[in-house]
Amino acid sequence: MLVVAGVGYFLIPKIDSPSIPLNAGSPDGAMDVLLVGNDSRTDAQGNPLTPEEIAMLHAGDEEADNTDTIMVIRIPNDGSSATAISIPRDTYIHDDDLGNTKINGVYSGHKAIEKERLLAEGEKEGPSLERKAKAAGQRGLINAISDLTGISVDHYAEVGLVGFVLLTDAVGGVEVCLNAPVNDEFSGANFPAGRQVLNGAQGLAFVRQRHGLPRGDLDRIVRQQAYMASLVSKILSTNMLQGGTLLKLQDAAKRSLTLDSNWDLSQLAVQMSNLTGGNVKFNTIPVTSIDGTGDNGESVVTVDPRQVHKFFDQLLGGNENLGSSTAAATTSAQPAATSTVTVLNASGTTGLATTVASVLKSAGYTVGDTGNAEVGTYSQSQVLAPQETNEEAAAIAQELGGLPVVADATLTNGTITVVLAADYAGPTSADDSSGSGAGVVGQEGTAMDKNSASPTIDAGGNGPRCIN
Repeated sequence: MLVVAGVGYFLIPKIDSPSIPLNAGSPDGAMDVLLVGNDSRTDAQGNPLTPEEIAMLHAGDEEADNTDTIMVIRIPNDGSSATAISIPRDTYIHDDDLGNTKINGVYSGHKAIEKERLLAEGEKEGPSLERKAKAAGQRGLINAISDLTGISVDHYAEVGLVGFVLLTDAVGGVEVCLNAPVNDEFSGANFPAGRQVLNGAQGLAFVRQRHGLPRGDLDRIVRQQAYMASLVSKILSTNMLQGGTLLKLQDAAKRSLTLDSNWDLSQLAVQMSNLTGGNVKFNTIPVTSIDGTGDNGESVVTVDPRQVHKFFDQLLGGNENLGSSTAAATTSAQPAATSTVTVLNASGTTGLATTVASVLKSAGYTVGDTGNAEVGTYSQSQVLAPQETNEEAAAIAQELGGLPVVADATLTNGTITVVLAADYAGPTSADDSSGSGAGVVGQEGTAMDKNSASPTIDAGGNGPRCIN
C-alpha cells in the first residue's frame, strides 16, 4: 500500500492527516515507514462502517482495533529499493503500559486507555473522540515497533478493512496463485488452486485466512506479502493513475488511509521514480518460535530483539540475501554455524560463561562445554580459532562486542573457544550491553530452523508467486 501511495502521491493532499509528529529526516541512511492494517469498524474519519460494509468484509460486528497486519517498510535514501518487513500479529513483547502482550493488541490497548481518560474528562462519544483515541493507539504502536526493531519510525501509514477492499477494486482486482484449493469458514476464503484474479472482498478473505494453513500466521503473512507484491507489480507495470481509476483510488484513500502529519509523499514519489517491481521485496522478522506460550497460557510467537535489531541493521547495509528470516538468528551476513563453541570464564564473575553461552545459542551457534579457564592463563577476552582468518570466529567476535580473534594451533577445524576475561563488556543474557533491549518475552516453543523459513517475495517476475 505504501508504494501505491508513493506512486500516486498526488492523491494525498486531499486526505486529512492526523497529528502524529514523527521524524522529519532519515539520518540513519533510510526512511522507515510503519504500515498498519487495522480491522477497525470505523473509517479514517472515525465514522462507523455501514452494516452492508461490515457484511461485505466478512468481519463480524464485534468491535475491534487489532492491527493484524504490521509492516516496516525500509527505503534507502537513494530510493533504489523498498523492503517491507512483516511482524507477526502474535509477536509477544513487553509494553511499559500494557505489560507482556501480543503486538497486535498494543494499538487497541493504548487507544482504550486514552478513550477512558477522555471520557472521564467529559468528552462525548463521536468521531472527534475516536480520532483522538486512535492517535494514542498509533503512538503506542510506533513506540513498541521502535523498541522491537531498534529503528526510529520516520512515517506512519494506516489502512482499514474497507480501504483494502476499495483499493483492490479501484485497480480492477489483484491476481494471486494458490498451491491448493482452500475453503475456510472463519475468513470466508473459498478459492480453487492456481492463478485467479480476486476482487476486494475476496482479497480481504485471502489475506486474513490463517486457519488450515501449514504454518498458521507465518503463512498468512506470506499471503499478505504475495498479494501486495502482485498489487505493486500491477501499479508499476500499467498506467493505473489516470481517469476513472484515479478517482476510485482517491475515494478509497480519503475513506480509509491515515498518514502522519509530516509526510511529503511528493518527495517520496520523486525519490522512487525509477523503482521497478524487482526492487520491491517482502520479508519477515526473525522469530525464535511460533508456538510459544504467553503469561496467561495463550499461544504466541516469540522473538529475540537482538536478532531483530541485527536483521534491520543488515538490511540497511543492502544485504540481498536476507531470505530465511524466520529461522532463528540466521542471516546471510553470518557464516553458517558449523563449529562447536566452548565458552571459558576467566573473569572471576560467577556464571558469566553460562550467560554468554545463551547469547551464542540465541544467535544460532552450537555451544559445547562451558566452564572456568585455568587461573592466570588469560588476561584479555578473545576468540580462539584454528586460524586467525576463521570467518565464523570473526562473526562470534562481532556478536560479543568486537573481541579479537587469536589463532590457537591446539584447536582442530570445527572448534572455537571463547575466553571471557575481566575486561569483557559484551552482551550477556542477563545484561544486554549491546543496547538492543530485553531478551525473549514469554515461554519459547519449538525452535525455528532454516527449513521453517519464509521466502523472500518481490514484485517482479511474470505473474504472482504460488503459495499456500
